[in-house]
Amino acid sequence: MSDPLSANAIAVTWLQDAYAPAAAALAAQLGLPCCGADAALFSLWLQIGEQGLSLQASGPDAPGAVRVDFVEGAMAHRRQFGGGAGQMVAKAVGLRGAIRPRVLDATAGLGRDAFVLAALGCEVTLIERQPVIAALLDDGLQRARAAGGEVAEIATRMQLIHADAIDAMQNWQGPAPQVIHLDPMFPHRDKSALVKKEMRLFRPLAGDDLDAPALLAAALQLASHRVAVKRPRKAPAIAGASPSAQLNGQSSRYDIYGKKKLEA
Repeated sequence: MSDPLSANAIAVTWLQDAYAPAAAALAAQLGLPCCGADAALFSLWLQIGEQGLSLQASGPDAPGAVRVDFVEGAMAHRRQFGGGAGQMVAKAVGLRGAIRPRVLDATAGLGRDAFVLAALGCEVTLIERQPVIAALLDDGLQRARAAGGEVAEIATRMQLIHADAIDAMQNWQGPAPQVIHLDPMFPHRDKSALVKKEMRLFRPLAGDDLDAPALLAAALQLASHRVAVKRPRKAPAIAGASPSAQLNGQSSRYDIYGKKKLEA
């Protein structure tokens, strides 16, 4: 991972006074400043309010806040109309017929791919190493579980680990995941407003995954059946082992590293 934003460039704040104690507790947990009126001194705000936790950049031309929402909005639409097991991520991890592998998403980010796989019936473990992004994801999962109904059921199949993925995979305890999903941070070419907004907020936090070759090597060592690596469509494969297959989409592709056939 390339050099992230310095810790003093982000602060935890609150949107309603009732959330000031929760903001203080989160700031202490993350080792970040907590502030109210002087929040403008910081480049990024991790803010708590009635709709949960969100990340907001300061400044007059800043994009809107980003938060993890599995209940409504884009993820709700994708759950209902996204194409089910025909989606590229589902094909990449090997979903077909009754096959629903145990998946480790070792670069969880905002959890969108993991949520799609969990919605399709997979048990998914998520690893996110960047503390602020992990906090956003944890908040989204908690709200999903509290929402009840189908979304809560899906969220019960998602378990979050805040850790360095390479260390976690090298010291894995318990049954090995059948499939490991990787989506290393990369200069994305997707020009959608949503992706551009998120990249503007997250790249200063997370940087690029310069240790992607080590990440892939650890995944190949741990996964029992396959590793699926998401890449921009024209990007080179990660240095190291060569993929055994590729799955191409309009703006991205998956490099598939097969080890053993998945069976129901």
